[in-house]
Amino acid sequence: MTTTDILLSDLGDDGVLRLTFNDVARRNALSEAMLGALGTAIADSGKNPAVRVIILAANGPAFCAGHDLKEMTAGRADADGGKAHFAKVMSMCSGVMQGIVNCPKPVIAEVTGVATAAGCQLVASCDMAVAADTAQFSTPGVHIGLFCSTPMVALSRNVSAKHAMEMLLTGDMTPAARAAEMGLVNRAVPEDMLQEATLEMARKIASKSSMTLATGKRAFYAQREMPLAEAYDYASQVMVDNMLARDAEEGIGAFIEKRAPQWQDA
Repeated sequence: MTTTDILLSDLGDDGVLRLTFNDVARRNALSEAMLGALGTAIADSGKNPAVRVIILAANGPAFCAGHDLKEMTAGRADADGGKAHFAKVMSMCSGVMQGIVNCPKPVIAEVTGVATAAGCQLVASCDMAVAADTAQFSTPGVHIGLFCSTPMVALSRNVSAKHAMEMLLTGDMTPAARAAEMGLVNRAVPEDMLQEATLEMARKIASKSSMTLATGKRAFYAQREMPLAEAYDYASQVMVDNMLARDAEEGIGAFIEKRAPQWQDA
């Protein structure tokens, strides 16, 4: 199976790129091949001016079942007991998650079925997420003696500490409605309306200046790691630079003149 088989790509005229996990037999696990394909697709999309928003979706009954444990277990046959292999996979996975956060294009997860372990981490790493009301989420590593430490990083940055610890310590499934209450996803919608709801959100965002979106996304993730005063100093400078941009001048002018803006994405 080639990487193009396991990760489908479809770019619409509206600038919305749909990346679809298609390794259904393995429940769209984050195998080395899948991590490689996804990492490359996200990196390429970030540099492609035709892409304005990315939707990450999946075929089959699982959005993503996390790491491919069979593939990882095979690494135990190596002379070092799998240490180098495990380190490689974790590094690849962490790189993909950070690639999503650092991508200048907004990334929206469209979740059906289950998103478990690193699959849940993937949802938490996306900028936004819409889930079918039948979807479920979990970080079940505790059931098999492997704490979901890397999923914890993204999860703990999306939901409150107590909600994150409940998921991490119990490994229980969290229904979509509860995930929305916790802030893991933006909303839960009927399954037959999921694609329409996600696309509506994506198109709304895609209609904005891509320069403005990239500026805002980068600033959002940077400032939340800073102390309050430092965050305000940083954000103030971002606002100054943003005000000097062509699209800010155009957008403000269009607002004053009561007309639609003509973005140049600059």
